[in-house]
Amino acid sequence: MENINDYILHPRQVADKSSKETLQKAIKLALDVETDALRLNTQTFNTNRYRAVKRLDDYEELKNRARLIKEKSIKNLIPLISKVTKAIEARGGKVFYAKTKEDATAYIKKICLSREAKLVVKSKSITSEEIGLNSDLEKAGIEVAETDLAEFILQVSKEQPSHNVAPAIHRSRESISELFKRNFKTEKKLDTGEELTEFARDILRQKFLKADIGISGANFVAAKEGSILLVESEGNIRLTTQLPAVHIAIAGIEKIIPSKKDFGVFIELLAASGTGQPLTSYTNIIEPPLDLPVLNLNGRNDGKREFHLVLIDNGRMQMRDDEELKEALYCIRCSACMNSCSNFQTVGGHAFGGECYTGGIGGAWTVATTGSLEKARFAELCTGCSRCIPNCPVLIDIPRLNTTIKNRLIKADGGASLQKLFFGNFSKLGKYSSIVPTLTNFIVSLSISKLLMEKIVGLDKRRPIPRFANKTLKRQYKLYRKSNSIQISDVFKKGLVLFADVFTNYNNPQVGMATVRVFDKLGIPIKLSKIIEDGRAAQSQGLIESARQSAIKLAGYLEEIIDSGKEIIVAEPSVLALFRYDYKKLINNDYLFSKLEKHTYDPIEYLNKLLNHSELDLTGKIEIKKLNSDKIFYHAHCQLKTIGAGNTALEFFNKLGFIVEISNVECCGMAGSFGYKKGYYDISKNIGNELIKQIKKVATRDSKKVILASGTSCREQLRDELEETIYHPIEYLEKILK
Repeated sequence: MENINDYILHPRQVADKSSKETLQKAIKLALDVETDALRLNTQTFNTNRYRAVKRLDDYEELKNRARLIKEKSIKNLIPLISKVTKAIEARGGKVFYAKTKEDATAYIKKICLSREAKLVVKSKSITSEEIGLNSDLEKAGIEVAETDLAEFILQVSKEQPSHNVAPAIHRSRESISELFKRNFKTEKKLDTGEELTEFARDILRQKFLKADIGISGANFVAAKEGSILLVESEGNIRLTTQLPAVHIAIAGIEKIIPSKKDFGVFIELLAASGTGQPLTSYTNIIEPPLDLPVLNLNGRNDGKREFHLVLIDNGRMQMRDDEELKEALYCIRCSACMNSCSNFQTVGGHAFGGECYTGGIGGAWTVATTGSLEKARFAELCTGCSRCIPNCPVLIDIPRLNTTIKNRLIKADGGASLQKLFFGNFSKLGKYSSIVPTLTNFIVSLSISKLLMEKIVGLDKRRPIPRFANKTLKRQYKLYRKSNSIQISDVFKKGLVLFADVFTNYNNPQVGMATVRVFDKLGIPIKLSKIIEDGRAAQSQGLIESARQSAIKLAGYLEEIIDSGKEIIVAEPSVLALFRYDYKKLINNDYLFSKLEKHTYDPIEYLNKLLNHSELDLTGKIEIKKLNSDKIFYHAHCQLKTIGAGNTALEFFNKLGFIVEISNVECCGMAGSFGYKKGYYDISKNIGNELIKQIKKVATRDSKKVILASGTSCREQLRDELEETIYHPIEYLEKILK
């Protein structure tokens, strides 16, 4: 195992993950050293967040209001900058607009030198990391003391932050204890969190009392009043902003909102989304310069308070003009996206991040603030699972941002790699492979074939390759209908259409046929659609234009089906999410998208809807004891959760009398093609093992429990490690339906 210090002690050397090689090194090191602490800490935040948002009766309304405030603020940035400048200068403060990070650091350094500052205390500020402030001040002979506990830890260890809210989230208590003992002379045990905090507090207290200047960030800046919102858990921001005579606040221009009356929305969302608290421990709303006595003990101040607000552009205005990336400016840096991301839970920001910004949201910020598309190559770690979208308090479509970056990287690289073309054109692969499926399956199972595919298209040789069906769904349906004609009942006259997505058609026709047979048994007429590429595979690789062309063509066909009075059933969750979410941007036709959103369903979701409306009676039609079990373990597909259908199988089978236990793992880790790629196989398996452990624990407790998983890739991941049969919910329903 490599020593993590080879990575973290010189973060800038490997923070630039602009090449695939350095990205892979960062992933390996993170998997070797950081995963256990990362997963525990991020999942704790995530669990607390779920509890916290449940306590907010108006959670969805709050998110919509926050989104609207941010949209209007970014649109009106220029007048807001002017307004906040006037408000602060009217009180005697100073405002400096920094076009570049060099402008910002030069201004701050000038203030420090003019005051003959020896010591600066600083609260946590991602923006200060962005502009490299500490390094510039230290080169000028000015000591900078990080006063946030996590930042203090990282300053001692010379590490790069790996998370927005909890920069040292990758470190365990034991590693922090060892770090302090190695760097400070102490006889204290430092075994508990309390002991570590007390030790750091005693050191930092002396810094506060002697500091010449305090530097803070800003969660939000109110333009009308010139007010600054600062939320914290440790009280160090209050000391930073109130003890020294000089306070410098650093804020990206995107932090400006119209008025402090808007603070309330974000105070509620920040606490719940970031740490799962009802309210952050300390909420500060200040209007500097403060009318308070100077309390520090350095003996070099004249008793007069001085305040500077440094507003930083550094690529933000350019991002605002970028129609595809500007949405990132709405980010309030709560880290909910990181905590809910399985890949981030596994490798953290040292791998899933750039020079400063981390996680799925970090790619767009890296492009904007560094001016380098290459430095955002870590965006490839975003699988597009979309779990972050409903967890984001301002509804940012983070997967779309990363798909855009992937697309731009393809263009910058001179075209798509063989790997992207291979995975992005699955429909063609399926079409030709299914001509002689037996021969195809035999060839791809050979060791030499796997080795060649790994070298040529990056398909990891350790991953079993799904078999192509001997008969496609289209063929099986045709044969089935020869002896099973559609029966139109009095209740269901117009009927349904099962969309034959390429995954179900070529690899999982049994799921499609189970859907057809179930609806036939229930007297609901259902037909099979044409086989038309939907664009899912292309989009996942960043091939946006190809995805858009497929989407536009297919959407027109689906509209004809809907206009004929039929509803559309989609067995593959990722394709259903494509229709009900991604097509909004791909087809750019709100009227047509609205039709798709309202008239496409997961098969169990549709049946559950009928039950809820008393349009379907399953009394006497279910044989629970047919498979000798009334207990189910269910893992919902990520994108089903995003579109609001993640719990419908749970609800449906509960109504049928089953006891359903659901997975508490965010994602299976497979994420379609992601788990097949050589560079990401280890991450995929690491995440998958968490789900496997939960299932095995359940099996130990109850060996008769049936395992259901909605997604194709979910079932593939589980089948790699489990001997049990993994059913799609509709397959299991067929087995228990009389």
